[in-house]
Amino acid sequence: MRGVEESKIVLSVDRGINLDTVPAHVQATTERVFGEPLTPQRTVEKILASVKSEGDSAIRRLAKAIEGVELGEFEVAKAEIKSSYDAVDRSVIDALEMSAERVEKYHRSAKPESWMSFDEGYGGLVVPCEKVGAYVPGGTAPLPSTVLMSAIPAKVAGVREVLVCTPPTSTGKPEAVTLVASDIAGVDRVFGVGGAQAIGAMTYGTETIPSVDIICGPGNIFVTLAKKQVYGEVGIDGLYGPTETLIVADETANPTLCAADLLAQAEHDVLARPVLVTTSEALADQVNLEIETRLARLSRESVARPAIENRAVIAIVDSLDEAMELANWFAPEHLCLMVPDPWSWVSSVRNAGIVFLGEFSHEVLGDYVAGPSHVMPTGGTARFNSGLGIHSFVKIMPVVALSNAVSSQIAAGASAIARAEGLTAHAEAAEIREEILGDPQG
Repeated sequence: MRGVEESKIVLSVDRGINLDTVPAHVQATTERVFGEPLTPQRTVEKILASVKSEGDSAIRRLAKAIEGVELGEFEVAKAEIKSSYDAVDRSVIDALEMSAERVEKYHRSAKPESWMSFDEGYGGLVVPCEKVGAYVPGGTAPLPSTVLMSAIPAKVAGVREVLVCTPPTSTGKPEAVTLVASDIAGVDRVFGVGGAQAIGAMTYGTETIPSVDIICGPGNIFVTLAKKQVYGEVGIDGLYGPTETLIVADETANPTLCAADLLAQAEHDVLARPVLVTTSEALADQVNLEIETRLARLSRESVARPAIENRAVIAIVDSLDEAMELANWFAPEHLCLMVPDPWSWVSSVRNAGIVFLGEFSHEVLGDYVAGPSHVMPTGGTARFNSGLGIHSFVKIMPVVALSNAVSSQIAAGASAIARAEGLTAHAEAAEIREEILGDPQG
């Protein structure tokens, strides 16, 4: 595409978190399970209602019908979690431990503190939620990194109990590497339950799975819809759609690195959105060629190629100012600044889940080991939402502790506003205290 406005038109197509349609094979499964064609929303409503009313038996029945898995015990025993280390390569364990250390350090540095101004008589308490449930997708590949990126911030926030729900394999148990990551992250309990039924279980509680205060983590359309439908009964961190990366680059950028990063996004999902915004037509051509050359070598070409052919965009603009305008409008999950002196453009960023500065602070490191959580707002929700962090698991509880002098000083204002609103009982509650404070014998 050429120019900001033409690029906006193309990037607007299928923008947002699409919760209305599913692939035909998924729709066929829904019809087979429920005996009638259902929208994704109605499917989730039925699943949640079943879990709420039937508990564990609904989870077993749905797992068999949807996933073809016979579930035994949902919860993975501590001994089994420990033994899972034997099935995971030592280099992977070392990498998970290194990642966990960086994630913990980052979130400890970002932890908010309680505060109090005794002169003014107000302050705020930072209070962690008691119980958090993290959903960790399984799907086409295990995601142990998501365990670290979800559970560790909750633990650092001071959450008393963190549990994980993740889809089981054909054995009825989660992937060994997911169990190892759960142990490294300090997860308290792990359940081999996936899909919307896991969200229902963590919301309503079952005989085996406890209800929680907040549910966090990404998932497929049914998991996302379930989170949306249960919000209000539990808290949620956000609603997540397909992943996306927007690279801002000029003629100095390395086309091979740009192509590699765009393909890293594309292999996540056929609906992933890789975007390059550049001031250089020469770079655009080079990146195009690099993508085609590298695409054929990918083990997940069948996933990456549809994302590239149907969802990828290269936008050529006249200046980096225009590039940043387009980036802020798009509000990407990941914003990568591959320009000289990227720090000089940070102040121009208004909407992004996470920002990567320079060619070697790249997005793949953010997925695994950089430090911030990789659970980030997608579909333009970075306009109003932040990535998963300490703030996702704490409540800010204001405290009012006024001295008699300050109370007397501001009471007249309170009574005046109350009477303007017609709330005379409010006004009198303030005025009677003024009378008491003004009476030496009061």
